Amino acid sequence: MKWRGILLCLCIAVIATLAGQWMPLIGAAVFSIILGMCVRPFVQMDKVSTGVKFCSKNVLQASIILMGLTLNFKVVASLGWSSLPLSLSTIASALIAGLILGRMLQVKSKLRTLIAVGTAICGGSAIAAVSPVIEAEDEEIAYAISTIFLFNVVAVFLFPAIGHMLNMSQETFGYFAGSAINDTSSVVAAAYTYGVEAGMTATIVKLLRALMIVPLCLGIVWMNRRSVSVGRIFPWFILYFMIASIIATVVPIPAGLAAIIKQSSMFLVAVAMSGIGLSVDLKQFRQLGYRPVLLGVLLWFIVTAVSLVILSK
Repeated sequence: MKWRGILLCLCIAVIATLAGQWMPLIGAAVFSIILGMCVRPFVQMDKVSTGVKFCSKNVLQASIILMGLTLNFKVVASLGWSSLPLSLSTIASALIAGLILGRMLQVKSKLRTLIAVGTAICGGSAIAAVSPVIEAEDEEIAYAISTIFLFNVVAVFLFPAIGHMLNMSQETFGYFAGSAINDTSSVVAAAYTYGVEAGMTATIVKLLRALMIVPLCLGIVWMNRRSVSVGRIFPWFILYFMIASIIATVVPIPAGLAAIIKQSSMFLVAVAMSGIGLSVDLKQFRQLGYRPVLLGVLLWFIVTAVSLVILSK
């Protein structure tokens, strides 16, 4: 039943939020993932998986839409436009390297496409959108998502450390996380660990990057002479985020209410990250084999390097 998984994620999020207030350098999002991973072995996942999946996807999207109510649309548009060259560079580098390195490593065509797309744009969401277009097998989809998911979890812990080591400002780290981390959930977790401004910036950069899944899927459809519904591949929650931002710009929200909305959004992020932590199955990673994982490592390194080089100019 869905409510069991939701209740479990809520309990973990409450504990993680308290721990995050005690150790703000780590933050509630990271604590949620860690606690979720620690709790998983003691939970019958078949009884909570529906609610856990709901939290890791739908609750995360709700938190981002709520976040839109605290942002001026002019700021959103400005950040999105300024990050476009960076996003296009990281996307292009991941797709091209995925094609070349995937062949060199002898990773199957559809699997390397899914890993490249997941690294380039938005992790599991991109893989889910592209898989029916290229008619990928269930096993290939599971392998690709597991590979991407592994690096998403690592990024939450590694990227803030890189940011502090390089003395990045809040805004610069936001651009870095938003352009180089795969999945939206991990972008939000890593960036808000670094700071609120970094979190806002990274979320906007990531949402623009996620929109690129639409032209990419249409390009694949054109090359393979297949048909696909745009409504099915479009990330609608991004549109709702923009509408929320427009509403906040046209009808200014009182400071007190805006603070409550921001805190609610951050708590929902913790709930979503609890779902992410509970989804980590370490046994599954051992079954992947080294070639897909190695491809994921190389692509992730390339995307991170491209982002750092561009941001250093």
